[in-house]
Amino acid sequence: MSGDSKAKADFSTIEGIQASIDSSPFNAFCRLKVKQVDPAGKKMVMHMPAQMDMERLANSGQWHGGPIACLIDTAGCYASMMVLGHGVPTINFQVDYLRPAIDTDLVAVATVRKAGRSVTVADVDVLDVNGKLVAIGRCTYGSASG
Repeated sequence: MSGDSKAKADFSTIEGIQASIDSSPFNAFCRLKVKQVDPAGKKMVMHMPAQMDMERLANSGQWHGGPIACLIDTAGCYASMMVLGHGVPTINFQVDYLRPAIDTDLVAVATVRKAGRSVTVADVDVLDVNGKLVAIGRCTYGSASG
């Protein structure tokens, strides 16, 4: 096998997406887990467990906004990759924090709204374990392969 040939990643299955996520040291640190993929519905569900390293203040149990933003960008990115079949760069994303997330794991539900020739747009809802909406995000990614 030559040094420049790479196996094509499978972004249509939980296992393929999870393998890609786990290959990133930062994503592995965040312990992100793909729970559901629906390529036809352009939806993906991702889980992020609560951990002390993600707290806004020591011993508060309250999530810092940075990891929530990371979850939004990563869920939107991989949902876009699931739809397009290849990696995508983040162009921009916006986060609106709606309520504090305290002593809870987080679940991101990412929906690809448009997969165009030049840009892809995904919306992400972040929920606590009780299904309360914690944050929402809108993400824009470059669509071109390569």
